[in-house]
Amino acid sequence: MKFDLHTHHDRCGHATDDIRDYIEAAIGAGLHVIGISDHSPYFAHEQDHPYPGIAMARSEFPNYVAEVLRLKEEYKGRIEVLLGVESDFFIDQIELYRSAYAPYPFDYIIGSVHQTSGVSIFNRNRWKGLDETRQLEEKKHYYELIRRSAESGLFQVLGHIDAMKGYYPGFADIAGAEADIDEALKAVAANDLSIEINTSGKTKDCGGWYPSDAILERALHFGADVTFGSDAHLPARVGDEWEIVRSRLREIGFARWVFFRQKEKVAVPL
Repeated sequence: MKFDLHTHHDRCGHATDDIRDYIEAAIGAGLHVIGISDHSPYFAHEQDHPYPGIAMARSEFPNYVAEVLRLKEEYKGRIEVLLGVESDFFIDQIELYRSAYAPYPFDYIIGSVHQTSGVSIFNRNRWKGLDETRQLEEKKHYYELIRRSAESGLFQVLGHIDAMKGYYPGFADIAGAEADIDEALKAVAANDLSIEINTSGKTKDCGGWYPSDAILERALHFGADVTFGSDAHLPARVGDEWEIVRSRLREIGFARWVFFRQKEKVAVPL
């Protein structure tokens, strides 16, 4: 069974085309399951749509859910459409986000740390002038947030858990945070979540998937499940490198990967 849980569309302001285009692309790519998971609104912001190029408006969120549910019914029998969302994780706003999602029948929620200390993880300038000690502190803090997101009880999937390397490949070489990464992976396993293999890293400076093979090997060691997400921001990337990822997971030693339906884990043999 071929699936992709991480796709975006034009509502977020930095992806192209509409939800139907991604579903049709998934059918064309031979997928059996396609998850729609656009960026959550900034629920805590006083403005309805503070960052039009990053996430949808708060007022648009019910329309997003309604459209996915309508298409889920329309495409039944051709492809399974799952209702998801990629949620920011702001530790001080977790209950607000929990209440915002509660009215809706999500199949899964992806929890992603996109900011630490108020700065985007993709901001190239955040590393300028930092010595080794400060770099390590930043990395450890990042994985502390990922661990706490796993422990929050809100998510089924954790998104791109080493994406800080996206525009700063040297992030992967910052030594000293191994125990913090392990604690995050242990929390994923203990809370029955999954981490995603996200193939969008190939479009960034790091030029490879999230997370690294080293982290995947540790995930296997701790019994953490994995899932697949292209993080497509254009329909042509739906399912991108799915077969290559499956082959690599087998080489690492995984026997299965998973997706979520009505927040219940569905295991798929590799």
